[in-house]
Amino acid sequence: MALQEEINKRKTFGIISHPDAGKTTLTEKLLLFGGAIQVAGAVKSNKIKRHATSDFMEIEKQRGISVATSVMAFEYRDKKINILDTPGHKDFAEDTYRTLTAVDSAIVVIDVAKSVEEQTEKLVAVCRTRQTPMIVFINKLDREGLDGFDLLDDVEQKLGMRACPLSWPIGMGKRFQGVYNLYANNIRLFSAHGKQTDDDVIEISDLSDESLNDLLGEAAADELRSDIEMVREVYPPFSKEEYEKGLLNPIFFGSAVNNFGVKEMLDCFVDIAPHPLSRETDERMVEPTEEKFSGFVFKIHANMDPKHRDRIAFMRICSGTFERNTNYFHVRQKKKMKFSNPTMFMASKKNIVDDAYPGDIVGLYDAGNFKIGDSMTEGEVLHFKGIPSFSPEQFRFVNNADPLKSKQLNKGIDQLMDEGVAQLFTKISNNRKIIGTVGALQFEVIQYRLEHEYGAKCQYESLPMHKACWIKTDNKEALAELRSRRKNNLALDKDGKLVYLAESAWTLKMAQDNHPEIEFLTSSEF
Repeated sequence: MALQEEINKRKTFGIISHPDAGKTTLTEKLLLFGGAIQVAGAVKSNKIKRHATSDFMEIEKQRGISVATSVMAFEYRDKKINILDTPGHKDFAEDTYRTLTAVDSAIVVIDVAKSVEEQTEKLVAVCRTRQTPMIVFINKLDREGLDGFDLLDDVEQKLGMRACPLSWPIGMGKRFQGVYNLYANNIRLFSAHGKQTDDDVIEISDLSDESLNDLLGEAAADELRSDIEMVREVYPPFSKEEYEKGLLNPIFFGSAVNNFGVKEMLDCFVDIAPHPLSRETDERMVEPTEEKFSGFVFKIHANMDPKHRDRIAFMRICSGTFERNTNYFHVRQKKKMKFSNPTMFMASKKNIVDDAYPGDIVGLYDAGNFKIGDSMTEGEVLHFKGIPSFSPEQFRFVNNADPLKSKQLNKGIDQLMDEGVAQLFTKISNNRKIIGTVGALQFEVIQYRLEHEYGAKCQYESLPMHKACWIKTDNKEALAELRSRRKNNLALDKDGKLVYLAESAWTLKMAQDNHPEIEFLTSSEF
């Protein structure tokens, strides 16, 4: 029964958005409500030296963007809430895609002025394929932006969501007066002081009440009545069952930087967001209530603390109870391991934990034993699904810029590739190393981290390449023919899997036509 109680306490979710929609700022405010931090950090301001808690890497602080997923936990209303703040920039999308395998729900942040943007569409599409329950937070209401109904149209048409507004803005920009909470039937008046108290809440059970005119002014009160009437006619009533199935998406409005509208969303989230869900493996479904422990690694971060050169593997607990100093089975390596100092995180701050339960994210100090996607169990062989490596879209040769530091360079590249931020290919014909990434900014991050964390310098050489495709076949003759005819296009990835490097879409099509017995796959999950 104790396990069930612990499961019922937990909510694990990811925050996703296009860059600059206010995702990291929203994370800060959620941590404030949970008492996890006392003062919210500034994500961008150069005048303020305090940075966002979730942006702890030096390059993040300099650029004012998130380049790696941060894992944080806090308690609110007797619930243990785990937040995974993901990078919004498309160049770091692969980290975000994998992180979404470790969450049970998501909050999507949208800028009121820019509405739905390209990266938001891609990330929401990933959530929808997994039927992940999503809440939408429309941010920056203190600025001028699109009309509320236009925003809802975009959410439904571009994101394929079924919108269900649970709060509604009263004005916008300079006219912004607050939000009407349809979930709790009250009004919260806006003030830009960054605090929310119960004094700001005014119970309004009947919008036809004349006191609303005195509160907001006649024009604003009439506009609110008209809007709410239309909302109730056009949009479906809230259904927790449909939300949990990913078929209905609650919408909230607010201003994260002013800490406004956040509490309404958080209170609703705590009420409706799912507890830890079951996870699919190649072998069977794993239920969180199972007595025996299981979990999988979805992220690795080298040099979490550069002073100590520590490498952390982030593991999502899927079932049972994880206990410190207990032997567990590493499925891929087929060996037992135990962990004397498993940790939980408040961004870069770590606390050693004695036990953890389904939904929790645990950091394991790793000397190189883990790869992304690895499973840990009490002995059963399980392979958790849906943790892919995608084909990179940009490629460069990597050269050593300081021959005296070749050992440091090789170690740095080796460890950074283990994080899954980029992929390393070694050409069979000449052993040259190629780094492939989803976006160009990753090359800059790798170069920066190699120099500042490993004392090594690298230079890149452009490499016009269309796609890297993993090779799959049971036909030895066909594989031998490919190796003979296409040797210059073949490379090995970090795990020794054979990869075909196509210079263009045309050369890939030719290779597929000339070698019909071979599958050319754009994901290594096979």
